[in-house]
Amino acid sequence: MTDNSTESTKTESIANDEVNAMANNEFTSTENGEAPEIEDSRSLAGIPDGFQRLWTPYRMAYINGDHDRGSDADASQCPFCAAPSHTDEEGLIVSRGENCFVLMNLFPYNSGHLLVCPYRHVADYTELTDAERIEIGELTARAMRVLRSVSGPAGFNLGMNQGEVAGAGIAAHLHQHVVPRWGGDSNFFPIIARTKAIPQLLEDARELLADAWDRVGSEEDPQEGKR
Repeated sequence: MTDNSTESTKTESIANDEVNAMANNEFTSTENGEAPEIEDSRSLAGIPDGFQRLWTPYRMAYINGDHDRGSDADASQCPFCAAPSHTDEEGLIVSRGENCFVLMNLFPYNSGHLLVCPYRHVADYTELTDAERIEIGELTARAMRVLRSVSGPAGFNLGMNQGEVAGAGIAAHLHQHVVPRWGGDSNFFPIIARTKAIPQLLEDARELLADAWDRVGSEEDPQEGKR
């Protein structure tokens, strides 16, 4: 059993080493070449412990974001209608088609979770034109080929939730889910903490998939030879 006083001493020693390193200018200097002014952390409020901190300021987008989708019935408030007006990087768009487009899901079930949407603000599958229905199918198949090439999933979940009662998060604008799956990709996080562990940033996943879209998307599906 580890003695608490020993752990405290170790932690204090680490803190002292960091302070000494700062005092000796072992960290990056300011733009003018001068050493930055460092404040001794021991003078600040807080009690050292045995944990390290992983600072993730990018997650403020989820904390500060508007999660009330009650107004998405209005096209002017719909995030799927707004996305195409941004750059691909800003809108997390992987590919733009003639009638539909493909983008990353801001709240992914797994890394590489894609959504296929029509540009038009329609809610029901029966409201789609023939051209839109065909392109959603083509983009979905292409997305599967690209995901297989980039990350090699063992399977996929495909589907649409039609209406809020059926589980649609944004019911007013139809969207098809393309979720890559791997063996062992589920754990206790969603059950215990209602949290999904996603190992890749959305921006990085979008860039990989977008780069591979034209190169891989039109090639023969590697799974076809196994059937």
